[in-house]
Amino acid sequence: MRNPKIYLERLIAKLNALFGRGQVVTMAVIVLIGIVSSVVIFLYMGSAAPNTLSIATGPVGSTFNNIAEKYKKILAKEGVTLKIIASEGSMDNLKKLSDPKVAVEVGFVLGGEATTEQIDRLLSLGSVTYQPLMIFYRGKTRILLSDFKGQRLYIGQQGSGTYTLAQTLLKANGFVPEDGTTLIQTLSGDAVHALLENRVDAVFMMGESASTELMRELLRTPDINLYDFSQADAYVRRINYLNKLELPKGSFDFGKNIPTTDKLLIGPTVELVARSSLHPALSDLLLEAAREVHGTPGLFKKRGEFPAPLEHEFRISQDASRYYAGGKSFLYRNFPFWVASLMTRLLAVIVPVALLLIPALKITPAIYRWRVESRIYRWYRVLLEFEREALSYPVDPGKREELLRRLDHIEHSASKIMIPASCGNLFYGLREHIGFVRMSLLAQHRPVEAATEAELCIDA
Repeated sequence: MRNPKIYLERLIAKLNALFGRGQVVTMAVIVLIGIVSSVVIFLYMGSAAPNTLSIATGPVGSTFNNIAEKYKKILAKEGVTLKIIASEGSMDNLKKLSDPKVAVEVGFVLGGEATTEQIDRLLSLGSVTYQPLMIFYRGKTRILLSDFKGQRLYIGQQGSGTYTLAQTLLKANGFVPEDGTTLIQTLSGDAVHALLENRVDAVFMMGESASTELMRELLRTPDINLYDFSQADAYVRRINYLNKLELPKGSFDFGKNIPTTDKLLIGPTVELVARSSLHPALSDLLLEAAREVHGTPGLFKKRGEFPAPLEHEFRISQDASRYYAGGKSFLYRNFPFWVASLMTRLLAVIVPVALLLIPALKITPAIYRWRVESRIYRWYRVLLEFEREALSYPVDPGKREELLRRLDHIEHSASKIMIPASCGNLFYGLREHIGFVRMSLLAQHRPVEAATEAELCIDA
């Protein structure tokens, strides 16, 4: 088996021979390398936007789940399939997003629920809406949350945003274990019927755990009241991820004036939280869908208020910041999604390769000329050494013939150098200087011969 070093030396020799045959060959090789590199990168790089996306929502029938259905229809127009993953709520969505084994790229998350580890690993595409907390209860009017002590309270399933916020509010109002209050997380049937059937005294509800229709049904039921957060300003200042919201009287039913008075509510914003691996094109599509779905006015929002880059626990992604600043990128704004995706993939390959090829092609002539000059200058070095040796002292005729033969050899070897026409002046300059050294060598020896002949005449 041959030594690998031999193969390496042969390869280097071939490359040297190839790059020495001409500037055109050199440039052609560089371009060929660039094309091959581009094709390889294009085939193996993952820059193409996927045509499927998974989103974690909430229970089937919840507001989050219904919003995702609207997203699905909008994304389908662009050829992207949105897979809706039902969950127990906001906290469950966060767990799914944080678990790399779960195939979920984005999810609805309420403010105030993230842990430090999740904050570092996930990004926000922005807030898409407010999520008011509504507390429906039976009986007389309650002024403070502490008035619910000792009663049966349904606070939602553990893992839902309702459960997390309810726990925070109850703790802030002095609720402690064994104070007589029964906190219920699961019910047989839905919370609305449990309240109507007097199986619970109050229910905490948010959009992730109940639809607007269910809330409207409760508001229309006699002896069922909606809690008014009269201390809303204080809650918002104490708990910074909450917002003060107002439900105007008559909002649900003008004819029956339901609710009969303005109601103050509190609630976090809903954020679209994504993994950092989410493709920029899909980020743009999601925000386009969010703008179409959430950009309309509502009970708690103005027209065009959402989506918005409101930063809470999660930092806004760079792709989302770019979208809020200038909308979708040029390609995705002017071409169909699949065409723009392909063009983006091509640009991702061509631009870096071009940035390397253009400078390489520009410096190729200079490098090639330097290589040609180095061949010429190598013989100049030989010629200089020869001149120092030949002209430093007088030599006899025999030595002179030997020096002339050596000079002829130098000239013969130099004449075999492959030189392009553009560098012909360097080649002929070398030959002229060889001739100059030859004339100097011949001129140096003539006086020596003349002196010897004169001495011989005198002696005779």
